[in-house]
Amino acid sequence: MQETALDFVIAALQKIRQTSDRLPRASRLSIERLQFVAPNKVDLLAPVRERVRICTKCPHLASSRTQTVFGVGNPDAELMFIGEAPGADEDKQGEPFVGRAGQLLTRIIETMGFTRGEVYIANILKCRPDTPPGSFGNRTPTPLEMQTCRPYLIEQIEIIQPKVLVALGAVAVEGLLGSRGTMRQLRGRWHSYSGTPLMITYHPAYLLRNQTPSEKRKVWEDMLQVLERLERPITERQRNYFL
Repeated sequence: MQETALDFVIAALQKIRQTSDRLPRASRLSIERLQFVAPNKVDLLAPVRERVRICTKCPHLASSRTQTVFGVGNPDAELMFIGEAPGADEDKQGEPFVGRAGQLLTRIIETMGFTRGEVYIANILKCRPDTPPGSFGNRTPTPLEMQTCRPYLIEQIEIIQPKVLVALGAVAVEGLLGSRGTMRQLRGRWHSYSGTPLMITYHPAYLLRNQTPSEKRKVWEDMLQVLERLERPITERQRNYFL
């Protein structure tokens, strides 16, 4: 894009020289603007990813994790999903939302008309919360753990600059906004995070536990609102869809 703009300006200046007695002029500021190249978001995210990789701010999590789970997707994404923390599958693979809940999230994303690689997915916590030896399942992050890890997510959001954020579940809302309420109160309407529209909906894991059509439909209605905010076309099939 930058080279095309420069070529256009150079061609225009040459034409002016050929057809006018006056020499073309351009201000120093104009030249500097043409030479400006926007920073690559992948490059901007790289040092944040490295700081996350070696982070030991929560010693108990640093000692129990297999690896950190930074985020995945398109750094130029219009849409960013935020969960609470990695689970066992994510800790093993180093990528957010790859277990059963992640498979359902991918299905939701694809039904919206995106690929998983076109959006960005991250968590409040970059480490899996530790669990007692011999226990099964995942532990909910503590407020202190989320507060400690939150600055990394803020940097991700500031670099990616999505048009819409989606918070998955009440824990993610608490980690992002610092307040917690019931999902019945929070979901289905627009909120804001630092000026960015924020939609709050149920975590995919909730839908795996509560597979009633009415609960699935609520999540899908939230995603239809997201598509409308992004000014994406919505087909009749999508409007009538049930997860």
